[in-house]
Amino acid sequence: MNNPSKVIEHVAIIGGSGFVGRHLAHRLHTDGHRVTVLTRQAPANLSIEQTPIRGVQVDSQSTAALTEALSGITTLVNLAGILHQCGQQSFNAVHAELPARLVQACTTAGVARYLHMSALRADMNQPPSAYLRSKACGEMMAREAPQQLAVIIFRPSIIFGEGDNFFGQFAKMLRWMPVFPLVCPNARFAPVWVDNVAGAFSVVINQPAQPGLRETYNLCGPRSYSFRELIRFTAGALGLPRLIVGLPNWMAQLQGRVLQHLPGPLFTLDNYYSLQSDSVCECNDLERLDIKPAALEAIMTSLLARRRSG
Repeated sequence: MNNPSKVIEHVAIIGGSGFVGRHLAHRLHTDGHRVTVLTRQAPANLSIEQTPIRGVQVDSQSTAALTEALSGITTLVNLAGILHQCGQQSFNAVHAELPARLVQACTTAGVARYLHMSALRADMNQPPSAYLRSKACGEMMAREAPQQLAVIIFRPSIIFGEGDNFFGQFAKMLRWMPVFPLVCPNARFAPVWVDNVAGAFSVVINQPAQPGLRETYNLCGPRSYSFRELIRFTAGALGLPRLIVGLPNWMAQLQGRVLQHLPGPLFTLDNYYSLQSDSVCECNDLERLDIKPAALEAIMTSLLARRRSG
């Protein structure tokens, strides 16, 4: 922020009121950038981490409306994403069709840089799930942008931190389940701290935009864990002795087929397919950005411990 050579950007964020978006908006504001959150149902202003952030309501289904909202914006960050399909909120609509409209709007509005949140394993030759296939399609839409637009793609493993959905959800479930049936217990993740993710976006935004740039960063924590190890860690941090029972694949698939028909499902068959491929980094690009990955235990042990009496 005190670097006199740094250019102050006007950054718009799609998905800025979500978990990662709140942390990123706060970080960019702290860096000295102007931040606007584009949302379907925006108040006049948002308070994120006690930081006043400008909110603008926009119809994300309309390329014209997006183009108008992006007037004067220098960098657009797209954090929009879903884990479950519901009605018009399909994987393809959110992860592929929206990025296509955003790239077109950026080009017309003269935005210099587009930052796109994807997911690890989206670059597989044959992604095993509809979720990952839609993420791959979104990446393709971004990369095919006109050369005047710099495109940077971020692929994180699961993201943890204050207010995350992953550990928050399992902490709630562990409270009332002394025996915990676990799907795909050997699936592996390399959880990455939300502040490290926000830091990666910050490093890129603090650099001058380069027309035609195409860059991808895979973001992971310092080590990988099995799904069973993560649930065991969560229960331990909560002070809850729990028996974790790994389900066979046929039972996990059956559970997904049944639960996916419930509103706001905890698990679907497509989630099962996603878990067939480990969410880990062959090369952790946080190091390329001079960011030291934070250990899961250093952050989440104390955050989960606060929930013991909650």
